[in-house]
Amino acid sequence: MASMTPHREDKPLRPEVGVRELHDQLSRYVRHAAEGGEVTVTMRGKPVARLTPLPSVDPFATLRARGLIQEPTGPRIRPEDLSQTPLDGDGPTLSEISIQMRRGGI
Repeated sequence: MASMTPHREDKPLRPEVGVRELHDQLSRYVRHAAEGGEVTVTMRGKPVARLTPLPSVDPFATLRARGLIQEPTGPRIRPEDLSQTPLDGDGPTLSEISIQMRRGGI
């Protein structure tokens, strides 16, 4: 049975690393990148890739840029702060309209 090389957690990570060492220490280098570090990956001594942290992602940035959403301009209104305004008239209720629409009546 082949013996595995133990990982040395105390060994400092290098800013430039070959593919073999990266493979052997991948979780350490990924953790390093996730914490803000950068590592250049080399093959036969030539830089071929860079392991860097991802920028923090704002899930609404693309929607804002496309003009599909905008930041609120006033204070947030809570549902419990809205007053209940009774409706005038004898027309159908919203539930009745929904039922009619589902049946194709409107």
